[in-house]
Amino acid sequence: MGGARGRSAKRGGRRGARRSGGGSYVVLGLIFLALLGVTLYVVKAGGHAGAAEARNGPPGPGDGTVPATAGASDAASGASSSAKPHRTTPGSPAAPTTPDVPGHGTGDFSTADAAGKAVGQGTIRRYKVEVEGGTGISAAAAAHEIQGILADPRGWTDDGRDGFQLVSSGPADFVIKIATPDTVDAICGAAGLHTHGEVNCDVGPTVVVNLKRWQLGSPQFPGPIHGYRALIINHEVGHRIGHGHEGCPGPGRLAPVMMQQIDGLHGCRANAWPYDASGHYIQGPSVP
Repeated sequence: MGGARGRSAKRGGRRGARRSGGGSYVVLGLIFLALLGVTLYVVKAGGHAGAAEARNGPPGPGDGTVPATAGASDAASGASSSAKPHRTTPGSPAAPTTPDVPGHGTGDFSTADAAGKAVGQGTIRRYKVEVEGGTGISAAAAAHEIQGILADPRGWTDDGRDGFQLVSSGPADFVIKIATPDTVDAICGAAGLHTHGEVNCDVGPTVVVNLKRWQLGSPQFPGPIHGYRALIINHEVGHRIGHGHEGCPGPGRLAPVMMQQIDGLHGCRANAWPYDASGHYIQGPSVP
């Protein structure tokens, strides 16, 4: 009986020792986890503070360390905003950029170093493109744009009688000059035509294009600037091949390219081409 008690006591003592050792392990484990948590918190908080400084500059007086949760939110917000496309406020569109148009240039012209194949049938008219110095316009770029206009199937080549070829040297039937308003006034004025620094003219073998119209278009023409340039070239070249001015054929109809659309549309719709997509000539009543 007593011996049994002794063995039981010894077993009980060993169990007690185990319990006591386990409690120590638990306490040590809790201390370790607490220290680890503090370390992680400090590391994380310091990292987000650095990110915040990179975005917003150094913290000001009284600024503390950015909490881990706030830093994560800021980072997510920054990533989200950088991924979103820029949007303007409805009703407040950005103002379009208006090119600067100098009033006068050097008075000297450079011929575009550009040439192409003849387009159209019948009489093929050779032409050069020249640009006044000081306009800021590339002569080669202007020549290629004009070449595309005169080669367009809606242009004058659709009549089956007229054709054009861009040349850079040799004889030419006419020259297209792009000039500043003052120079246009001088060239056109010498022939008795008054352009008032605003419009183009056709003088002798020369089509004179006002830089202001080439760059800014016309308030009467709502389309893109390239469309208005087509109107300028088609109208002035139309004079070269024998067409006179025409008026509006009726309200809501396309304005003829030979109509002086800059003076008002008179109920017609702005149009840059002599022919429509079906090959019909867009014609209006003759205007003296």
